[in-house]
Amino acid sequence: MVDSVSANDLDFERCYRAVATRDARFDGHFVTAVRTTGIYCRPSCPAITPKRTNVTFLPTAAAAQQHGFRACRRCLPDAAPGSPLWNTRADLASRAMRLIGDGVIERGGVPALADALGYSQRQLTRVLTSELGAGPLALARAHRAHTARLLIQTTRLSMSDIAFAAGFASIRQFNDTVREVFAVSPTTLREESRRRNGDTLPAGNGLLTLRLPYREPLDQSWLEWFLASHTVPGLELWENGVYTRSLRTPHGHTTVRLSIQPGHVRASLNLQDMRDLAPTVARLRHFLDLDADPVGIDEALTAGMAGSPLHPHVSGDDPGITLPPGIRVPGCLDGPELLLRTMIGQQISVAAANTHTARLVQGLGEAIAGPIPHLFPTAEAIAERGSEVLTGPSRRVDAIVGAAKALAGGDLVLHSGRTAGDLRRDLLALDGVGPWTADYVTMRLLADPDVLLHSDLVVRRGAGLLGIDLADAERFSPWRSYLTMHLWKYALAHPAEGGPKTSAPTRRTPQ
Repeated sequence: MVDSVSANDLDFERCYRAVATRDARFDGHFVTAVRTTGIYCRPSCPAITPKRTNVTFLPTAAAAQQHGFRACRRCLPDAAPGSPLWNTRADLASRAMRLIGDGVIERGGVPALADALGYSQRQLTRVLTSELGAGPLALARAHRAHTARLLIQTTRLSMSDIAFAAGFASIRQFNDTVREVFAVSPTTLREESRRRNGDTLPAGNGLLTLRLPYREPLDQSWLEWFLASHTVPGLELWENGVYTRSLRTPHGHTTVRLSIQPGHVRASLNLQDMRDLAPTVARLRHFLDLDADPVGIDEALTAGMAGSPLHPHVSGDDPGITLPPGIRVPGCLDGPELLLRTMIGQQISVAAANTHTARLVQGLGEAIAGPIPHLFPTAEAIAERGSEVLTGPSRRVDAIVGAAKALAGGDLVLHSGRTAGDLRRDLLALDGVGPWTADYVTMRLLADPDVLLHSDLVVRRGAGLLGIDLADAERFSPWRSYLTMHLWKYALAHPAEGGPKTSAPTRRTPQ
């Protein structure tokens, strides 16, 4: 199991052991700053392991940059999978990091970040500097540098356009930051990439193809089933292992195409506005749970499974049931969409939920050009005309429209920087939202790793098949969201004896 490295209490021996063995599982947990070279790397960097006396370990790239270190151009530490701490922790620093990744500071500055989190700017800066080694502006600067490098190396955009798209206030600030972070000019950075990868850059028209790395292993079959079975016509498309959908972004919209490859997800983005690159990438990583620590999660769940009775279908010489490695908890691309789609899908099959949602998208979604014809309707549109388009029991329709009105009016705020307790309380205050829906939305919106949907009928059946007592599931903490996914998957793969094998249960199903 990977020992979790706390962001504010880095253990030198544990970190150095990870660097000496080039353990890629620690990439994103911390960075290695080498004083003799002035360079910081990810733990798995293939360079010669530096001497103990020459290294220091820092929790973030921003902290390393704050101390004057430059990013290694060989291992690209800014391109490592993100820290799993931002999901497993629920403190102010982790919630702030999620919002910074979504571009809140670029759009509204530190005041917007502080307001979203409910803290003063001074208090926020103090906590982030103490926990992460850098304040909010330095953390946002590191994100801008990462976005700039992506655009420099993957597009033909002019440097002035890249500076604007990455969120820099001026060309001079852009040039100075790139030189400080990567030790070369933006032009040299592009030329190095072109020599290494060939002259294959697309035209600078908003089309990008990126590799989104993840920590292996990854249960590809589960993610692909989830994407394929929940595809809404007009909004999403699943074809030949490629998931395509339209997505509203802070400055417009984009169409994304995702396919899972060994070690990374191939993401093609057609951005209407290049300023949306960083938040779109952050949302895609959250959506597919690419920053999880699967080795640590799998070992903890396996330990929790110890002592569970064998499933009747397992042969007597089998030591027990082995959970498939690398399962992920799908997140979301848009909070209001997640809530409204979940409410539409309550108590009906996945297929029926897709049909109802497609009708809503067709009737109220904004039409756009491209392979995906619509965006998901805004909360304002559903609040105003949802009752004309939605069908089904009037009580459910009224509840969905009521939730849309709360979102449109600002009475309900859904973003990844909220605390689980506050979010769940606000969701339960809505008519038509019970504990299952509140827990499900909290799990996916916040990437909360420890939500057990114990009332879910499919989860209960999976637990029965695996011999797990849900009343005694504390031993699986803090990974009960991942246990929920395993139970769903196991129940779907083992339908009731004598019944047809199905890929979708009929009630209380992941929407």
